[in-house]
Amino acid sequence: MSEQHAKMWSGRFREPLDPTFDHWQRSFGFDRQLLQEEVAASKAHALALKAAEVLTDAEYHRIIEGLDEVIARFVPVADSLSGGRTPEPMNADAEDIHHFVEMKLVEAIGDLGLKLHTGRSRNEQIATDLRLYIRFRSHMLLAFLAAWALQFVEKAKAAGDAVMPSYTHLQRAEPVLVAHWLLAYVEMLLRDASRLEDCVKRLNYCPLGSGPIAGATLALDRTIATKELAFTAPTANSMDATGDRDFVLEYLNVLTLLALHASRFAEEITLFATAEFGFVDLPEAFSTGSSAMPQKKNPDLTELVRAKVGRINGAAQAVTLMLKGLPLAYNKDMQETQEPVFIATSSMQLTVNLLAKFTAALKFRTDRMRAACESGFLNAMAAATYLVYKGVPFRKAHEKIGNAVRYCLDKGCELNDLTLDELKQFGSEFEQDFFPAITLEATLDCHDVIGGTARHRVREALKETEVRVQKLIVHTAALVSTIPHRRRQ
Repeated sequence: MSEQHAKMWSGRFREPLDPTFDHWQRSFGFDRQLLQEEVAASKAHALALKAAEVLTDAEYHRIIEGLDEVIARFVPVADSLSGGRTPEPMNADAEDIHHFVEMKLVEAIGDLGLKLHTGRSRNEQIATDLRLYIRFRSHMLLAFLAAWALQFVEKAKAAGDAVMPSYTHLQRAEPVLVAHWLLAYVEMLLRDASRLEDCVKRLNYCPLGSGPIAGATLALDRTIATKELAFTAPTANSMDATGDRDFVLEYLNVLTLLALHASRFAEEITLFATAEFGFVDLPEAFSTGSSAMPQKKNPDLTELVRAKVGRINGAAQAVTLMLKGLPLAYNKDMQETQEPVFIATSSMQLTVNLLAKFTAALKFRTDRMRAACESGFLNAMAAATYLVYKGVPFRKAHEKIGNAVRYCLDKGCELNDLTLDELKQFGSEFEQDFFPAITLEATLDCHDVIGGTARHRVREALKETEVRVQKLIVHTAALVSTIPHRRRQ
């Protein structure tokens, strides 16, 4: 068989492909990552072919054995029974992962392997494989997210009633509990987790049986493959099923938000680790030095995390432009959507995994944090609130405390250093009870609302958040353990 005839589509062609074009248009260099998805979808399709009496029972079982042999040859196994066998390299003159699996299946079982492509198209195969891949990777990322969120919870528990300044416009604003600050990131991660799950819900429909565009020409029971692959239902429209990459773009946008949240944490840690702040000691295991300046300990991990947003969002933007203006249904432009998915997925999973370890290793200098709360008028809003409780309208209270702050700046002191006589020049409402109302603890506790930094509110929030995170951990463990097509690696 000539190289041209070995192709899956060569019957109508007489001239060979230009060799450079042939190499350039292939996707096997990157879509080989879909091997397990392709085999799982092929097994599901074989079952549907058996039900349609296209395959005999014996043929079906031989094809399944052949597909299992492909997995055994090319996918590593991490269990003790495998003896640590190194998989064979996936070297083949294949156009794409579909072609590769067919070639290896034919090697294993002969021409019977060619019957597997009956009643299906590569257009529906890649749509199915990508859905399976993103579903699996989303479940894995959920597990990594849960592990990172748990580290924030553990740090919040360890922080107790330690305080730190909060910032607006990167200027000191009000004191908050360190735990309150940490729990803010847990909220972000839990939202990211919910977005991932929403994305999976929308993509979890089975394209198999859609054919190249108009639907399979065999009377296949599409619910068979749907059930085998744990999809919710068959896709409702064959043109949409083969031409849809919404789920790819949605997934990449979810990753972009996650990367954005990671970058905000990374930026704060980068700042807090500077001598100017001195709030954090960077773990040496995640830092590097300078080749020129011996004293340096650089925040390489957090700096690289900040940069990852560009890579992840770049993938989302690239896919957006690839899909823009495409006519229905499948177009080969869509082949280009795969690499951004693989790159963004690998980058994000490794980043989140590292951030969980990094967060666990962080050490906070709570003495420096507390000292930063005791200067700079972080109790000014609590002082204005004191006047509100004395019946002063907030706008007037704001002005009175602002005047007092100006007086303190000129004098070089804090609000709690003023005498009662000095305070009364700004309003007769000031009494001796003003001073206990603006202590650091009182300033924290005056934010006594759900979601506020009052100490008892944060303790309640910490308990509730830990329950939510533990539920996510249990949920994601169940999801990962029940993935139908992925071998433990």
